[in-house]
Amino acid sequence: MTQAPEYVAYARMDELHELQNPRSDARGELNFILISHVKELLFRAVTDDLDTARAALDRDDVADTCLALSRAVRTQRVLVACWESMNGMSADEFVAFRHVLNDASGVQSFAYRTLEFVMGNRPRDKVEATYEDGHPLLRAELAKPSLYDAVLAHLARQGYAIPQDCLEKSPAQQHELSAGVESVWLEVYRDTGKHHEAHRLAEALLEVAYQFSHWRSTHLLVVERMLGGKGGTGGSDGAPWLRAINEHRFFPELWTFRTRL
Repeated sequence: MTQAPEYVAYARMDELHELQNPRSDARGELNFILISHVKELLFRAVTDDLDTARAALDRDDVADTCLALSRAVRTQRVLVACWESMNGMSADEFVAFRHVLNDASGVQSFAYRTLEFVMGNRPRDKVEATYEDGHPLLRAELAKPSLYDAVLAHLARQGYAIPQDCLEKSPAQQHELSAGVESVWLEVYRDTGKHHEAHRLAEALLEVAYQFSHWRSTHLLVVERMLGGKGGTGGSDGAPWLRAINEHRFFPELWTFRTRL
């Protein structure tokens, strides 16, 4: 048997290319599967960088935190660009194979949900569903403080007046908008020279949140272009559900304090 080239053997590329098995003869289905696989791997890459950032925060290393966040942002931009490839498919091309998806939907992705959990979106219904019948990676993530929880704990250690209830909540509990946290960020931005490291951290976090919202909004546009008002394959309302989730913002006080600045 001929030995595979090292590039193929190292990353098991031959196995990777055996994973795409379209269920129809429709022209667009292979591309749909390929881009879906790419997005799943990129979710994992972003999660890995955010986990690295969280570990750096635990040791109060803002430089390493911001470095990891900047890497995550670069990968997020590639994620956004994935929609451009998907957007090249016309509505009739998608309809030609949509039926073979059955109830498959991106909302079922454990890699995507893990990313949301890492960033801090841990709504009660998703948390309960995870504990009942969720992927092990999701359950493991809920045992850890989110990235934003780690940010607030870091700021508290630096002497900022983070409310005690934000620091003492359970890791699985979602952070709720806090006037006290908003006031801390306002303090930072009113004197960025004095609060240089906190300001640098805030800007890096905001870029991660911005890119995630950019991904969501582009997703919405692609779905509207392909499906119009049809419901989602996984049981969601389709575009209306995506429009609603587009209103969500990660690290909420980094958005709201600006009204007071």
